[in-house]
Amino acid sequence: MDIAISVAGLRKKYGETEVLKGIDLAVEAGTVYGLLGPNGAGKTTIVRTLATLLKPDAGTATVAGFDVLRQPQEVRRSIGLTGQYAALDAGLTGRENLVLVATLMHLGRRRARARAAEVLEMFDLTHAADRPVRTYSGGMRRRLDLGASLTGNPPVIFLDEPTTGLDPVSRIALWELVRKQVAEGVTVLLTTQYLEEADQLAHRIAVIDKGRLAAEGAPADLKRTVGGERLEITVRAPEMALAAQAALARVSSVGCAPPVVDEDGLRVSVALENGIAGVSAAAQELQQASVEVVDFLVRRPSLDDVFLELTGHHKGELETANR
Repeated sequence: MDIAISVAGLRKKYGETEVLKGIDLAVEAGTVYGLLGPNGAGKTTIVRTLATLLKPDAGTATVAGFDVLRQPQEVRRSIGLTGQYAALDAGLTGRENLVLVATLMHLGRRRARARAAEVLEMFDLTHAADRPVRTYSGGMRRRLDLGASLTGNPPVIFLDEPTTGLDPVSRIALWELVRKQVAEGVTVLLTTQYLEEADQLAHRIAVIDKGRLAAEGAPADLKRTVGGERLEITVRAPEMALAAQAALARVSSVGCAPPVVDEDGLRVSVALENGIAGVSAAAQELQQASVEVVDFLVRRPSLDDVFLELTGHHKGELETANR
């Protein structure tokens, strides 16, 4: 197995606050590796360290075979970085932005223009190549920003919340572009606040919480850690959610863990242990408690459940970490 990114014992402190507390990671080449965690978990600190923008206090890390401390120049030549906000000059055209990036990478004037044209075509931006970037939509800017990070054909790309603020159509389009790059052998380290995004793209996921690795594995494996199917009901009013929570807690054929009320205060979920018998018992108990149910369904575990189980946070707390 070819390892594109390797991290061992990574530690970092800001003042008295230890943000990373000994992180170990190994990312296989040609895959997407997702970093999930609540605000302040340390995700962006990991990315910035691997991109040689920060020096760790302890531990080792290699990217594309190069040590981030002893060979920072080689690491920078081997990576592309797309941050949370598009790093583009809005006054320049899309083509001029890409030519500038290629020139800074010492591709030479002729090769820089040729590479810019290739990237514009790759990301379906040729029609807007000579328009100022300030006229681009949000989705177009993110595509151009991702294209800029690929200008030098890096084997490793860091995507730090690349679809923040995008509409669903633009987000799905960007996912397809990422998949295409991975199919061509590029390795992607992805941080995201969208659990669905990690589920869609990542081959393996690391859940980071309070500077530590809470869990790591393929999405399907992580989902299995929180059990089997879950019963999920939606009620009409928050006070009914509390009544539903109490009713489900009285049903012996549903989960051993207490029912959980979602952050919106209208959805209650619990592990389902006895299949249809559990569903029937739960429905009867809810009816006896006079709980008005709007929706009633059985579903398999999701990354939402994994995140809640491992960190104790609701998925709405899964935001960008500035550190």
